[in-house]
Amino acid sequence: MKGPARTAVTAALLATLTAVVVGTLRAGDSQRAPGRLLAGYALAWGLFAAAAWAVRKVPARAATGLVLVGAAALALAGTTTPPRTSTDMYRYAWDGRVQAAGISPYAHPPAAPALAGLRDDWLFPTTGPCTGWGLTRTDTGLCTRINRPTVRTLYPPLAEGWFVAVHALSPPGSRHKPFQVGGAALAFGTTVALLAVVRRRGDPHRAPARAALWAWCPAVPFDAVNNAHIDALGVLLTVLALGTATAGARRGALLGAAVAVKLLPVLTLPGALSGRRGPARVIRVVAPLLAVIALGYLPYLLLSGDSVLGYLPGYLQEEGYAPGDVRRFALLRLLLPDTAAAVTAVVLLVLLALFVWWYGDPARPWRGALLVTGTALLLLSPNYPWYALLVVGLVALDGRWEWLAIPLTGAVLYLAGPVLRGFPLQTVTYGAAALAVTAGTVVRADAARHLLTGRPLRCRPPA
Repeated sequence: MKGPARTAVTAALLATLTAVVVGTLRAGDSQRAPGRLLAGYALAWGLFAAAAWAVRKVPARAATGLVLVGAAALALAGTTTPPRTSTDMYRYAWDGRVQAAGISPYAHPPAAPALAGLRDDWLFPTTGPCTGWGLTRTDTGLCTRINRPTVRTLYPPLAEGWFVAVHALSPPGSRHKPFQVGGAALAFGTTVALLAVVRRRGDPHRAPARAALWAWCPAVPFDAVNNAHIDALGVLLTVLALGTATAGARRGALLGAAVAVKLLPVLTLPGALSGRRGPARVIRVVAPLLAVIALGYLPYLLLSGDSVLGYLPGYLQEEGYAPGDVRRFALLRLLLPDTAAAVTAVVLLVLLALFVWWYGDPARPWRGALLVTGTALLLLSPNYPWYALLVVGLVALDGRWEWLAIPLTGAVLYLAGPVLRGFPLQTVTYGAAALAVTAGTVVRADAARHLLTGRPLRCRPPA
């Protein structure tokens, strides 16, 4: 198939993928239509895989255009409906409103009487039965779209800065749309950053195919745009930290900003320090990282004191990350007693982080970052797919597509889990993801051995 034909096929796949994303979002929410959402997600991931494969053979200039157009189309597709699978964005909007009123978001929960004057009929409906998707009623009878309305916020300070910035730029009555538009801008900006990073490495022909792994991944329009998850800002900052900054103060500052948006990017620190064994080199990255986090928290600390942690400790307990909890570490619990799973996970991650720091490739810091982050999610086995947006961004930097099994696993577990109660879906899905990563690693190692030695690949029969 020649270049124009490949370009046309890829464009057709992207158009179909965009239509499927729109149709899936219009099918309903995760409470009323989980089966239709799951089917739409599955079709979207299949089309994404086909498009990502096809673009590899498209000429670089045409492929770059397809990546950018596809990224824009899918981002816009994510804005066509209100959030469908997560209510986190409503907390974002509330935190922005509270800060605009001069109040620390860590000071009071949304249901607190002190904030009654900030409530409106969008976030706190006063008519109807309060039984629709995303609605919850407190013990005092207050109806709201905000999840966990009786506890204080848990988001780090730069996330809170994003919330108030979006609020300040939002036209009156625009509701969820500004946060979705902001998510679309972050998603598209990350695509542009990925194109620049891979080209900067002197590999312009691979840049479009690598960037497509982020730009066209269904997790982006569904989770980064439609649900407007703040993780998208953390991904952009992490890509900039690892891809455009050397292992010095600028990388540390950017990575610190990413951690101050969502704590998960701290897992990329060993990759950021790959091969930097001297204490001075480590300090040049870690010191600005800590400084940015501290400066971000400082104004909120002055306003709220030790309450700046908000609901974070309670959230960790609620989500099963407390010592001895058996709702996490699904793969380790196949081999170990429940009480030992958490300790083993921590030990394995520490050893892996030390290995990446000591032996990692300083020219490819994203490789070690992907290894540590992806392994952490496999071990922790969360059921929120947006946590894996960071993995998608790192995959696009490194090209190791097998790790995309993790965000796919999260989506399946999140949508199908409430339907298949009693079935060990967490173990099955994360087990399948671990097998996919292992298989991809073996095939990649075999291909590398073939290039170095000239021996045939094991998957080929002998001549």
